[in-house]
Amino acid sequence: MKDYQKILVVVDPTTEEQVALARAVTLASKSNAQVTVFLSIFDFSYEMTSILSNQERESMRQGVIDQRLAWINDLLSAYTHLQLNIDTQVIWHNRPFESIINHAITGKYDLIVKGTHAHDKLKAVIFTPTDWHLMRKAPVPVLMVKAHDWQAAGKILCAVNVAAEDSDHQMLNGKIIEHAKDLALKFSAEVYLVNGYPGTPVNLAIELPDFDAQSYNETIRMQHEQRVSYLANAYGIDPSHCHVKEGLPEDVIPELAEQLDAELVILGTVGRTGFSAALIGNTAEHVIDSINCDLLAIKPDGYKSPLDVT
Repeated sequence: MKDYQKILVVVDPTTEEQVALARAVTLASKSNAQVTVFLSIFDFSYEMTSILSNQERESMRQGVIDQRLAWINDLLSAYTHLQLNIDTQVIWHNRPFESIINHAITGKYDLIVKGTHAHDKLKAVIFTPTDWHLMRKAPVPVLMVKAHDWQAAGKILCAVNVAAEDSDHQMLNGKIIEHAKDLALKFSAEVYLVNGYPGTPVNLAIELPDFDAQSYNETIRMQHEQRVSYLANAYGIDPSHCHVKEGLPEDVIPELAEQLDAELVILGTVGRTGFSAALIGNTAEHVIDSINCDLLAIKPDGYKSPLDVT
């Protein structure tokens, strides 16, 4: 995997602590990357001021943009001593996730970095948070940052899917591990693998009196352990760093991340959208609210964003 040469970091004007900016600067320092500090703003009241001319409305919008640019420049003053290549971009747009993804596509960025926090579950049923849109639709890796420092010699946890043997899943597993190994090299971290496997379906045990649930469960466990072991061997991961546990990924991953006190969880997301996503959800979305560390969501090779019209 190539280094992150262009990083797009999204700042949050509603919080004092800009964890995403701090993380992006740290990453950029390791690979001499270019950083763009990005903010998408919109105030509907400016659009509804019908007594003003288009030129006056445009002037008011520009005034707000200039204020935000000045605020960002104040934030960046803390990093001037690092002599990094940092620029700023403030855009007037009523759909933040669209402006972020479009800018990432047109600017050919390698990584999007954004701060995150727990979502209101009831609200999320009606209004999908920007974070979820980014993980579903951004064609580049998305790093969701929480207020959890990356310690020296820390731990990076790769969530791998070995239930399917098709080449697409295998390639995505490889991509996840390669990202982890690259970051581990830069930060002197250790790479771990985690996999959750399903327990015995209750209906089988009930409907088939002769069904041996224990034997079935043991077979599934051994199958997953063998596949994870194969991955570890192929990518030079310490066998003692492999964890295969019974349970749903959204339960197993946060549990192990807390147990290890991991700095980062990396997983793949297929970018499911529409009605199926509303019904089923994506593992990344379930996990992000349950872990107290950063999450890096990676798309499979060949993924094209629904916002990419080229």
